[in-house]
Amino acid sequence: MADLAAVLVTGAGMTKFAKSTRSLRDLAGEAVRDAVADAGLEMGDLQAAYVGNGVAGLVTGQEMIRGQVMLRPLGIEGIPIFNVENACASASSALHLGWQAVAAGMHDIVLCLGAEKLSHEDKAVGMAAIGTAVDIEAQAEMAERLGGGGADAGKRSFFMDIYAGMARAYMAHSGATREHFAGVVVKNQGNGARNPRAQYGAQLTVEDVLTSREIVDPLTLLMCSPISDGAAAVVLMSEDAARRAGARGPRIRASVVVSGNQHDKSDPSAGSAGRAAAAAYAQAGLGPEDLDCAEVHDASAPAELIVYEQLGLAPPGGGPELLASGRTELGGDLPVNTSGGLLSKGHPIGATGLAQVCEATWQLRGQAGARQVDGARVALAQNGGGWLEEDSAAMSVHILSAD
Repeated sequence: MADLAAVLVTGAGMTKFAKSTRSLRDLAGEAVRDAVADAGLEMGDLQAAYVGNGVAGLVTGQEMIRGQVMLRPLGIEGIPIFNVENACASASSALHLGWQAVAAGMHDIVLCLGAEKLSHEDKAVGMAAIGTAVDIEAQAEMAERLGGGGADAGKRSFFMDIYAGMARAYMAHSGATREHFAGVVVKNQGNGARNPRAQYGAQLTVEDVLTSREIVDPLTLLMCSPISDGAAAVVLMSEDAARRAGARGPRIRASVVVSGNQHDKSDPSAGSAGRAAAAAYAQAGLGPEDLDCAEVHDASAPAELIVYEQLGLAPPGGGPELLASGRTELGGDLPVNTSGGLLSKGHPIGATGLAQVCEATWQLRGQAGARQVDGARVALAQNGGGWLEEDSAAMSVHILSAD
């Protein structure tokens, strides 16, 4: 890879995730104002903006110029504004594009924003919108193959049928149980209880999770990420610009986005998450053993265990053992989803990737409060989006370091 300039995250801002009555532009405005102020800048200092959003066209009717609509009320105009849609990886894809622009020397200061208004008075509207993150011409065949559908299928995200199918396959070859999946929820809900921006957060038991309403076997309600609204934003600066402005922040050591591929399903490293992680580790000159904390895409509880293996945190089939060891809990040597993850923090799909990076930034600055990882120096964020055949359609991995 050609020599690239160092890129720092000098500002981070995020709303509380919730089912909100606030508008998309109002949510975006809060996150942007906080991120720009955190960087010690003014709106006029921004040279470009990259705005991630997944479903505004389907849920709010704002199909085009979403970023311009969100940013104009803040006085951000006249600069290049790019609208980025990559399903649940929209925000992390926007971050990747912003990182590229600064690393290549095209801009010194850019804004990356992810925002989503997913809740709707008719719950089916939001669920249907999420369901478009697949090949819609193949959706019926996919539902039949997964054993989804049924009378209540329209009341849940089609992705829960996908995750349930993945979970059943994972249980068959790894020995994972529903109790392991419940353990992920207990851990992440406990972390969320320490996060004032999280949608939910509670001290639960495994039994609480297992006895919550069944969604689709083997998933119960608490094993599934909720419908959420919210926004997250970061300001990226070149090292030189940050020095001139007196701004500081963690360095982006790796920024990788890939698309899904046909691969050997028995090899966790062969799919999009494994390939993105390998590329990110190579770009950063680091390995999984160097990580101090990680934010991963736990849209369902089983997904976190699967991702442990895809990221090289555990060997094939070793996700349940890693969870049971306590290493991924706060106080362990590799806490995962200190924010509460998607399961507890919430999952406004177009904002999720940048919410993960906000958490990584706060951890590396020592600003994570009651969920702070002592001495955190290196953090990873993994964010997937959409589904195509048997892999995520888009996958990102970012690695940040405190120096």
